[in-house]
Amino acid sequence: MDTGTHIVMGIALGGFAMADPVVADHSVTMTAVFAGTIIGSQAPDIDTVLKLRNNAVYIRHHRGATHSIPAVLTWPILISLVLWLLMPEANLLHLWLWTFLAVFLHVFVDIFNSYGTQALRPFSNKWVALGVINTFDPIIFGAHVIALMIWAFGANPVVTMTILYVLLVFYYIARFSVQSAVKHAVRVTLPDVEMVIVAPTMRFFQWRIVADSDRHHYVGRAYGRSINIYDKFLKKPLPKSNLVQAALKDKNLSAFVSFSPLYRWEINKFDDKLFEVRLIDLRYRSNDYYPFVAVAHLDEQCKVVNSYTGWIFSEDKLMQKLDFSEN
Repeated sequence: MDTGTHIVMGIALGGFAMADPVVADHSVTMTAVFAGTIIGSQAPDIDTVLKLRNNAVYIRHHRGATHSIPAVLTWPILISLVLWLLMPEANLLHLWLWTFLAVFLHVFVDIFNSYGTQALRPFSNKWVALGVINTFDPIIFGAHVIALMIWAFGANPVVTMTILYVLLVFYYIARFSVQSAVKHAVRVTLPDVEMVIVAPTMRFFQWRIVADSDRHHYVGRAYGRSINIYDKFLKKPLPKSNLVQAALKDKNLSAFVSFSPLYRWEINKFDDKLFEVRLIDLRYRSNDYYPFVAVAHLDEQCKVVNSYTGWIFSEDKLMQKLDFSEN
């Protein structure tokens, strides 16, 4: 989920913590727990700082180690100990329990996005992505904001948050139901497909679709059960040439391949004896453009001159990122 949603989730969990008599009856513990649920709901996303290095590192590691099983166990201990040192009168056990729940919920709700997490590490490096909730879901965010406002106006926080969580459980069930119906509609529309990826948008009944058959890639959108296919690409195996092998060893293309389950490729040659290997993720079509790409420019000796991976919405911007004019 996005940062804003994680924040309101942390605050709401702090209100729900009033159900714990040890928290509700001790002001210092209450303050510490409230701080713990807010910090804990944000802690796993500390790996966002990897973006300061480069996109390749960010793509390969974001929601990786910081969302793993060891991290879920470690974050609550670190946060609780720091808060307990600042507020030694707080009940450490209950502070840890509620902080642990905040961290766990952060990682848990992230697996429902299309991006997913490596939540099963160290047992598996597989990305767990259920793809039923958009990274920012206005209904989930809005429901939390409304619940927090009701609490601010004097309502019982435990009752308010309990109602919120019950409604959200039904909302998640509804999202799974709609996703299942969309997948079924895709398979009816395209009976030859072997793999279907259905990704959510901010609109409840609109979904992004990528389907794969033995001969074609299909890209489209679903509006309820209505399936619209916008693009159809002939599948071609990636050449096993020295040029491609050299490009795939580049950090940017390597990171892209580790993250993207379905992409197509292009190889172009420029007048100045420069070759381009481009990988294009098919999951993020937007306004007739595929913004998530990995591009490497190589010389005739198959040496990578420059490369880039990330979200780009115009060719001019991509060339700027590649410093094309300097090569």
